[in-house]
Amino acid sequence: MNPVWLLTLGISIVGSNSLVLSPIAADVATSLPHSSATDVMFASAVYGAATAISALTLAPKGDQIGLRRALFLALVGLCFAMAICASATALWVLIAGQALAGLAAGLALPAIYGLAAEIAPKGRESETLGKVLTGWTISLVAGVSLSAILTDFVNWRIVFAVLGATGLFLLIALRRNEFSEHRSASRATSPLKAVRIKGLPPILFAVACYMAAFYGLYAYLGTHLTLGLGVATGVAGLAALSYGVGFGVVAPLDRFIDRHGATKSAPIVFATLLCAYVGLSLLAPFGMALIAFCFAWGAANHLGLNILVGQLTALSPQQRATILGLYSAVTYAAMFVGTTAFKVVFESFGFSVIALLSAACIAPAMIGAVRRQYRFAEADVRRISENG
Repeated sequence: MNPVWLLTLGISIVGSNSLVLSPIAADVATSLPHSSATDVMFASAVYGAATAISALTLAPKGDQIGLRRALFLALVGLCFAMAICASATALWVLIAGQALAGLAAGLALPAIYGLAAEIAPKGRESETLGKVLTGWTISLVAGVSLSAILTDFVNWRIVFAVLGATGLFLLIALRRNEFSEHRSASRATSPLKAVRIKGLPPILFAVACYMAAFYGLYAYLGTHLTLGLGVATGVAGLAALSYGVGFGVVAPLDRFIDRHGATKSAPIVFATLLCAYVGLSLLAPFGMALIAFCFAWGAANHLGLNILVGQLTALSPQQRATILGLYSAVTYAAMFVGTTAFKVVFESFGFSVIALLSAACIAPAMIGAVRRQYRFAEADVRRISENG
C-alpha cells in the first residue's frame, strides 16, 4: 500500500476521534448517567490536554526510535482507547478513554507529519503534505458524518468500535510497509531547547491562534444545530460533511504554495479564513445556509493548516519530531483552552458570538503573517542591492 495513503489513513483515525463527539454529544449524554452534552464535550477537552502533554513528553522520542516505530506504538494505544470509549457506561470511563487516545495522538501526529515530509519528493513537499492532510477530510466525511448517521440508526458505541477496527487494520498494513526515514543518533532534543530554533515561536503562535479558533467553534457547532436550531442529529452531521468536502477539494491548490512559498501565501490564506468565520457568524440563525457555508470554512482551513505544518517541517529535519511535538502540544493546548473558554461564551451569548471570537483569534496570526512577508521582502531587496 502506498505510504502516503497509510499516513492519510492515520490522520483520518486520529482526526475522527478528535472531532467525533461534537455531533453526537447529545446522544452520548442520554446513555451516560447524570451527563449533559457539554459534559460530554469536556471529554474532548481532556483529550486535547492529554495530547498536549504527550506531544511534549513522548513525541521527541520519535527522533531517536524512528517515526515509523513511534507511529506503530501510538496506534496500539489508540486501539485500546477506542475499546474503552466503546464500552463506557459512565462519563468518567469515556473521559479516561479519551485521555488515553490523547496520549496516543500526541505521539502519532508528529510521526505522521514528519514521515510525510521525509517521503515527499523535493519541491513537492506541500503537495505531498496536502494529500496526507486529506485524512482530515476522510475523518469528517466518512468518520464524523457517518458517526452521526450511525448514532441515529444504531448506537454511538459502534462509532468507536469502527475506529478501533480501522486502527487495527492500519497497524497490520504499517508492519508490512517500509519507510525511508531519518533517525537521529543523538539524544532527543528538549522541547524547551527546540523552541529557541529561529523562526519557530511565531509559527507556533499562529498555530495557537488557528487551533483555538477552529476547535473552540467546532466543539459547539453540532450543539448549536441540534439544540439551538432543532436540526436532527443526522442532518447536523452534514455540517462536518460540508466542511470536509471543502477541506478536501481545495487540495490541488497546495501546489501553488510550493510555487509561491508559504510566506507569500500566508497573509492571503489567513485573511480568507478570518472572513470565513465572520460569514459563519452572519449565517448562525440559518441552519442549512450555515451547513453549506462550512464548505468555504473547510477550504480556507486546509490551506492554513498546510502552510503552518509545512513551515514547521522545513525548519530542522534533525529535530522534526520534537518540533512537530511542540506543534501538537500547542494545537491541543489551544483545543483545551478553546473548548473550555468558548463554552462560557456559547452558553451566555450563542454561536454567532463565538464565531466572531474565532475571527478575532485569527487576526493576530494574519497580522504576523503580513509582517513576516514584509520582512522577507525587505531582505530580498537588500540582497539584490548588495549583489547589484
